[in-house]
Amino acid sequence: MSVLTMAPTLGDLLKFELNASYTRETVTLKAGTSYPLGSVLGRITASGEFRLSPAAEVVGDEGAETAIGVLLEAVDATDAAVTGLIAARGPVILADAALVFDASVDQPTERAAKIIQLATVGLVARATV
Repeated sequence: MSVLTMAPTLGDLLKFELNASYTRETVTLKAGTSYPLGSVLGRITASGEFRLSPAAEVVGDEGAETAIGVLLEAVDATDAAVTGLIAARGPVILADAALVFDASVDQPTERAAKIIQLATVGLVARATV
């Protein structure tokens, strides 16, 4: 018998949001990758585009090392920059297990730092059941 695996949904990520009209923004995501639901994003200072927030500054993508948003939908931007909907400000509570980090964010201390950065804009990650 084959096993079906359900993709994560917005309900798996978003646990509380006071007012979607206030907390959400449509942003442009940098081309070159497919962004899953729950991607932790930073804004590139020079272009204003968003990308997965790396652990440290990346040449050409300065500014993105600070996490300031979480993607609320899966977006395929492999071929071109596209728009996506993010949680940009709180009060919002997110499931920490549903957050997706850049590959360079591979240590518990780096993940904790990203979660603290998100909390500064009101996006609070919590352990959920």
